[in-house]
Amino acid sequence: MSAYGADAASGTIALEADDGHRFELITRVPGNPVRTLLWLPALGVAARHYVPLAEALAARGTAVFLHEWRGHGSSRLRAGRDCDWGYRELLLSDLAASEAAVDAALPGLPRIAGGHSLGGQLAACRIGLSPATYAGLWLAGSGAPYWRAFPLRERLWLPLAYRLLPWLAERAGSLPGRRIGFGGNEARGVMRDWAATATSGHYRARGVGDLEPGMARRDVAIRAALFERDWFAPRGSLDHLLSKFPSARTREVRDFDAAALGVRADHFAWMAAPEAVADWFSR
Repeated sequence: MSAYGADAASGTIALEADDGHRFELITRVPGNPVRTLLWLPALGVAARHYVPLAEALAARGTAVFLHEWRGHGSSRLRAGRDCDWGYRELLLSDLAASEAAVDAALPGLPRIAGGHSLGGQLAACRIGLSPATYAGLWLAGSGAPYWRAFPLRERLWLPLAYRLLPWLAERAGSLPGRRIGFGGNEARGVMRDWAATATSGHYRARGVGDLEPGMARRDVAIRAALFERDWFAPRGSLDHLLSKFPSARTREVRDFDAAALGVRADHFAWMAAPEAVADWFSR
């Protein structure tokens, strides 16, 4: 039993964004939390898949709120030819609603934003945009998709993929990610905004503008978990994302191999065995 209680209170919070989008936050709250964490999933991954991480962190004193991406899990929307959105809706509407819910549930505690893969990137962007004061940014298997930040082998074909995926989404009405093995059923606007960063190395989105000036001003403490066999987010990709925070108070990175995790050290396997990552974030 931890100092925070054997079991965290489990629940969900029903939310509605300013444009009418309805979704739910999954919560795991210990008896005496020392901080809150708003956690953002990877592209195409429903929030429920991070419950093991939330429970591991709650046992270590963090109140965790698992955000749901528009179009997945509890979201009432699904991307299609007649239903589209981009980073603007994710950053300004949905994340603002989740932030307000966290603040209402546990006001006054230090606030952390974090995420896995694309979730880590958009947590970083939201920290730059948000009027809320975040104490830290936690990243797991996350890094900028900029093609020049990858090893040479990937740099030979990534530019083509970054053009093909938005094109496919436009043709099909949404990206058929489950069918091609990348993400889920993703909105066209999300793929356009993602590909713009992937090709330019810069975070800029339609309807939001340049996201990097706000990121550069934030003095957050950053902690990142890097996985040995994660070709989606290698060290160069993470370093490129961290470079957007020149004013960061601290930047700590830990490399995890299979021995440290107890499972394969790739982009997704750690989610089922998150104890070592939870220890790293919580120390």
